[in-house]
Amino acid sequence: MGGAPIRSRARRVALAGAASGLRTAGQRCPLWTADRLCLFSPDAMAREDDLRSQALTKPAFSETQASALVESVFGLKVSTVRPLPSYDDQNFHVHVSRTRDTADGPTEYVLKISNTESSKTPELIEVQSHIIMFLGAAGFPTASVCRTKGDNLTSLVSVDNNSEITSYLVRLLTYLPGRPIAEIPIGPQLLYEIGVLAAKLDKTLEKFHHPKLSCLRRENFIWNLKNVPRLENYLCALGQSRNREIVTQVIRLFKDEVLTKLSHFRECVNHGDLNDHNILVEASKSGSGGTAYQVSGILDFGDMSYGYYVFEVAITITYMMIESKSPLHVGGHVLAGFESVIPLTPVERGALFLLVCGRFCQSLVIAAHSCRLHPENTEYLMITAKTGWKHLQRMFDMGQKAVEEIWFQTARSYDSGISM
Repeated sequence: MGGAPIRSRARRVALAGAASGLRTAGQRCPLWTADRLCLFSPDAMAREDDLRSQALTKPAFSETQASALVESVFGLKVSTVRPLPSYDDQNFHVHVSRTRDTADGPTEYVLKISNTESSKTPELIEVQSHIIMFLGAAGFPTASVCRTKGDNLTSLVSVDNNSEITSYLVRLLTYLPGRPIAEIPIGPQLLYEIGVLAAKLDKTLEKFHHPKLSCLRRENFIWNLKNVPRLENYLCALGQSRNREIVTQVIRLFKDEVLTKLSHFRECVNHGDLNDHNILVEASKSGSGGTAYQVSGILDFGDMSYGYYVFEVAITITYMMIESKSPLHVGGHVLAGFESVIPLTPVERGALFLLVCGRFCQSLVIAAHSCRLHPENTEYLMITAKTGWKHLQRMFDMGQKAVEEIWFQTARSYDSGISM
């Protein structure tokens, strides 16, 4: 979830107990003392003290405990389980053994255990799960959501850590094949196809209906792109530096030139996090004998919220730039693909530069702030920052007009059939 790679734990404390003691909602489970950490809670972004004082619980299940969960809640026989990288939840890659009842089913799954804050909003996770299923039925490469033995999409697991009962929402999704695009050389054609994917996803979600869909109006959610000005509360993490000066200017321009135009943008539901680790691809041989890549999976719907079409393309451009060898041209290729499905209006196009700058600022400032709180996780937290600051500085030095000229000229080249 979110743009920075991970929200870190404050510290590891002793875990005790046995997996056999797992219980579902309403039952005590004297298992372990859970990890404590500071999360960027949607309701606690007013001051740095809010983040420091709001100790929320990230799941700290062992592999044995995760295996017991899968067997007791979902009725599957686990053969192997290993942890996966996670943001503020906990994920496990699970292999199951085939049985007479599951002979035709998949054998690989992802067990997702939500943090305590997310577990307090089961309606949000329910809507996300229904969206995943809706998109899968519409032909998108999303996971399948597995039902519990009680025929539910989630189960609430309660843990007794002596002083209080802590509850976690648990889900099981099928495991998607492929490699994150962060691990491959990404060329213009794939960038174009990712732009198409982003637009088709938002367009398809126009047809999605659910009685609790309004829970995606997450006005205080820090990762919603319109909340860039909230970064003012965390600028101290940057010290007195040129980076801080750039972010300050981006926030000022964002207030003046983006927030004043929100009423002119077309609203939709955004995935909100189509980054280079949340899109999977598989390789195949191209007609020329080279390697071509096709999108095989879309991951992590935890940042979904109401936004605007232009937000989705801006977020996608930002993350596709991170590891690109030609970052300034990325925007044109992604934009061309997006606009082949949803052409932007002049007002939306005019905001694209500041929206991309704003997303870089969100990812970089929040990562810096988290590193300040938890320096032991600096290397993991600062993945985006390795090249992110360089790209943001370069864009800002060149200025909006020059960057837009590259983007829009690259996008126009697709109209003539000659992509740049």
